[in-house]
Amino acid sequence: MLLAIVSALIFMANLDALFVNIMEARNFITAREMVVDGHWLLTTMNGEPRYAKPPLPTWLTALSALIFGFKNLFFLRLPAAIMGVTLVLTSFKLLQKLTQNTQYAFISGLVMGTSFYIVTAGRDANWDIFTHSFMMVSMYFLYLLFSSKEKKYRNALLAALFFGCSFMSKGPVSLYALLLPFLISFGIVYRFKNLKSRILPLLLFVVVSLLLSGWWYWYTYTFDPETVAKITERETSNWAGYETKPFYYYWSFFTQSGVWTIPAFIGLLYPYLKNRVFDKKAYQLTFWWTMVSVILLSLIPEKKVRYLLPVIIPLAMNTGFYIEYLFRRFAKLKDKRETFPVYFNFGLIALIGIIFPVGGYLFLKEQLQGVYWIWFALLAISLCILGVLLFQNLIRKRIDRVFYATIAFIVAIICFGMPLSKTLTVNPEFKGLSNLNNWQIETNLKVYEFGGFSPELIWEYGKPIARLKTDNDVKIPSEKEFGLLVAEADESTFRNHFKGYSVEKITRYDMNPQAPGHRTHRPRLWRDLYLLTKQ
Repeated sequence: MLLAIVSALIFMANLDALFVNIMEARNFITAREMVVDGHWLLTTMNGEPRYAKPPLPTWLTALSALIFGFKNLFFLRLPAAIMGVTLVLTSFKLLQKLTQNTQYAFISGLVMGTSFYIVTAGRDANWDIFTHSFMMVSMYFLYLLFSSKEKKYRNALLAALFFGCSFMSKGPVSLYALLLPFLISFGIVYRFKNLKSRILPLLLFVVVSLLLSGWWYWYTYTFDPETVAKITERETSNWAGYETKPFYYYWSFFTQSGVWTIPAFIGLLYPYLKNRVFDKKAYQLTFWWTMVSVILLSLIPEKKVRYLLPVIIPLAMNTGFYIEYLFRRFAKLKDKRETFPVYFNFGLIALIGIIFPVGGYLFLKEQLQGVYWIWFALLAISLCILGVLLFQNLIRKRIDRVFYATIAFIVAIICFGMPLSKTLTVNPEFKGLSNLNNWQIETNLKVYEFGGFSPELIWEYGKPIARLKTDNDVKIPSEKEFGLLVAEADESTFRNHFKGYSVEKITRYDMNPQAPGHRTHRPRLWRDLYLLTKQ
């Protein structure tokens, strides 16, 4: 219950604080077009076919929007947040069954729920948290199938159900990066015993999994084969030729666990920890699970940091073994090689907490107005108190209290610090594309997008915008007068295609959180609106 409460705070508190990002915007647009246009199976984004990702996360987002509306960002992100909580609680149950050690399972659940990339994935409405959370539930029932003689067919069916949900969230991603490493590692450490008595349940699992995973792909291929072929070709080429990175790109993966970076690294020092943990076999499982996952992901040419989410899951479990060891032995440790990393890691967190009231004020003082002062005061007081507690308990070698104070530290940042995020995003020229609707009402003119669209802009606008330029073709509108949105990269091309039109610049819609000139000000988040009249 405590783990559920902490997880709910981490994934759900101030869920609407941040701007909608590109991954979320894609999901939200598709969900809106499901509800408004009825595109539930042949899914679309900006009115164009979008079959690259299966629709289950978008269905869940659309269902939430049907109940609470598309204007409430909290409820649009809520399904993903629920999946974050599900991931943590299911992992806790799996480790509890595996090790019969509730304290270790609790520690690992807290490490997982506060690992940086798991927190960000669970608070964003993207597909990764869905596919891996569903797969973790499937793996829990698969573990029960392998380890228990009871309810084999029930466990097989439930495992298949959630496997299908995972596949319907992001295709084979979690099968490859989470389930396969687990099965390989489980086979190495525990062996698959008494498989003969489980052949029929496993066969049932495979058949039901295939049916639940493949029906939507069959449907789209049957009713829109040409589009499916083009999308498949593009996605396949991306795996080999887009965002390609060297094999070793992921090998700093442990840094994605945030405040647990140093404990995570030490937890991976197998020769050091293997004889210090309370359950050597379970530790071997989480160690190999982590390493096999990294290796398999490293084999894929296309690499992005966010693809590391399935690695951080077993890494958190592996780190839990090291933290549990510190709970038992830290008070008696004399070797500085063992104590120094602990003092450094948690001492740094404590120092940040103590100096935040002054440092935070100096950094934010120009933006602190009105209610932001209250949030800042709550954050400053809580972090300072927790910083003092961290130092006190480090000196006393009460590592359990140090650990729980660190969890409270992260919860305080999310509860009191997230509302301050808007003080860091100041653009005096900010103008949302929703304002374009007002211009259209005044002029009664249709508006087109010249080139490629940005999902965040379409989401803000509220409905699809037809594109004129696709590949190397440019369609000329039939209207004598119309509005045209043009990105910076398309400026010269657009003028070449409309030489027979008078062109008047109306305004710029700039949805960048930061002002022009800032290093994060991106051209793709602004458009110039032109009024074109045929001469």
